Amino acid sequence: MSKAFASTGDTAPKAVSFTELGEGLYAFTAQGDPNSGVIVGDDGVMVIDAQATPRMAEKVIARIRQVTDKPIRYVVLTHYHAVRVLGASAYRAEQIIASDATRGLIVERGQEDWDSEYGRFPRLFEAADTIPGLTWPTLTFVARLVVWMGKRRVELLHLGRGHTAGDIVAWVPDSRVMFSGDLVEYHSACYCGDAHLADWPRTLLAIESMAPRALVPGRGEALRRPEQVTEAIHLTEEFLTALYGSVTESVARGLSLKEAFARVREAMDPRFAGFAIYEHCLPFNVARAYDEARGIHHPRIWTAERDRQMWAELQG
Repeated sequence: MSKAFASTGDTAPKAVSFTELGEGLYAFTAQGDPNSGVIVGDDGVMVIDAQATPRMAEKVIARIRQVTDKPIRYVVLTHYHAVRVLGASAYRAEQIIASDATRGLIVERGQEDWDSEYGRFPRLFEAADTIPGLTWPTLTFVARLVVWMGKRRVELLHLGRGHTAGDIVAWVPDSRVMFSGDLVEYHSACYCGDAHLADWPRTLLAIESMAPRALVPGRGEALRRPEQVTEAIHLTEEFLTALYGSVTESVARGLSLKEAFARVREAMDPRFAGFAIYEHCLPFNVARAYDEARGIHHPRIWTAERDRQMWAELQG
């Protein structure tokens, strides 16, 4: 029997948590759904990752209004994926900030990614008709941007490629709190369909070297203690190493994509099958790892049609 495509079978509502990690620092999480972060400064609010639709973003705004009435001045996009960015219009922010590389990926594949993710995650696209169009950054940077929110300093950093080519983190030095986007996950599968798998572990090392006291991952609960942060970074690295190591070996042996997929299951299911969105991610992950191991360094664009074809080949 074939498995339900991606997350189309995941229709149950998730319980939302709004967790304080430090003074004016919050995590909006929902049982493995995409997280958003909130930074309250002296003169306004910054939101890290916008949710998939304006209707979904309104749920974040409602939590923000429970703790502050300051204006939402900035929305930061840690990367370009539709479930992270298409709700941005709801915040009416002065600036939408992303890396130069993320803007380039929106130009190259933003519409295709929207169409693809809408088909994969129908529950996350609540009131999809409220999305006004692609989300375009108004401010971009190459490696580092400092935003002063009154006296509060926020550093936006592109530490290297990983989940995508353009991932950034938000770092709050006064509290040593990081918002990592999907570079770090906690008891959730990494989505690697657009990843740079050889680079990602090095980017994780850069995050670990900053010694965050607390961290908001892309998915999973807010990490409020340094030992949890370390655990999440190491779990993410172990997931990536198991995936790419297995697929690289399969490619070296001349195995087909479907054969490589079966070998990844043997290597990863015992350890990671219980992680959130594991079944959704695995076919996309193996397909991208197989490409990279064969020398396709720039991830191929996922379209709604390609999604279904690949799924039928590997999960049928």
